[in-house]
Amino acid sequence: MKSGVERKSAYHVIALILLVIMAILFIFPLYWIVTGAFKSAAEINAAQPTWFPKEFVLTNFEKLFSRRAAPLFQFGPLVGPVVPGAIRWLVNTVFMSVAAMLLTCLTASMAGYALAKKRFIGRGLVFSLIVCAMALPKQVILLPLIREISALGLYDSLWAVILPTVGWPFGVFLMKQFSESIPGEMLEAARIDGASELRTFTQIVMPMVKPGIGALAIFTFINTWNDYFMQLIMLSSSEELTISLGIATLQAENATDFGLIMAGATLAALPIIIVFLIFQKYFTQGITMGAVKG
Repeated sequence: MKSGVERKSAYHVIALILLVIMAILFIFPLYWIVTGAFKSAAEINAAQPTWFPKEFVLTNFEKLFSRRAAPLFQFGPLVGPVVPGAIRWLVNTVFMSVAAMLLTCLTASMAGYALAKKRFIGRGLVFSLIVCAMALPKQVILLPLIREISALGLYDSLWAVILPTVGWPFGVFLMKQFSESIPGEMLEAARIDGASELRTFTQIVMPMVKPGIGALAIFTFINTWNDYFMQLIMLSSSEELTISLGIATLQAENATDFGLIMAGATLAALPIIIVFLIFQKYFTQGITMGAVKG
């Protein structure tokens, strides 16, 4: 009995060591970018790399925020104050990612609930098509998607990146799996009490699938934020650039100014970290529930 306990303890220690090593490997690139943003050009390009800045400098951020002044926002005739281009890039990306996140969570939770708890003709076929669409790469539908976006007059606008994300098949699949766990008796009781479909969805369904919505919110935000391919194809004007495209232009114009590029990458990483810290509780619950159900 004692040997079994000792063996279990040894496994826990080994697993902990492996997890710590993996965490360090994953965190190190972020650490290197953030510390590099505060290093001088001479220290960044030195033959002997330094693990920590010898002297913190803000030169890279000053150069980043001194380039390409642009209005903070522009909605038709309404134009915001002029700010550095990097701030406009960041605002564009935050708006794009938050709008895609909210719309995707709303539509996916509604579709997932309908597929899980409603009985209608073709329900199985619709779900099968959604599963098949998950395996379909974006490049396959790129040409018809561009033609459709152009026909709607949305090309070279942030909505050209937002709207294709709203119909994310993975989001519908995820929320359908979470909606399966909702007890049918609760829905039936709500109908007997005279609750409308909208009230049932908002007051019963949404609270019960909240962990799934939290997980989907993180997935959607990060997926939209990092979707460089769609941003590159759909956006072309300097006013509509996102932070990823903006950093790419900095890299093209300043191929050797790694400090400037690292400052832009640090700015781009901050919102993702903040969103994850806000939703991490729901993300963990969602992953745990999915593991238990699987």
